[in-house]
Amino acid sequence: MRVTITLACTECGDRNYTTTKNKRNHPERLELRKYSPRLKKYTLHRETR
Repeated sequence: MRVTITLACTECGDRNYTTTKNKRNHPERLELRKYSPRLKKYTLHRETR
């Protein structure tokens, strides 16, 4: 049930991180504050399809 997802920065659009999530427990899109190397600061990263 766990699937691999990609996290993209909401400010610059770079796809910086990959992670896994359980679709049964969390069907909505994942949002995390992660470090963006291009912007050199922490930004909101959202799950992409």
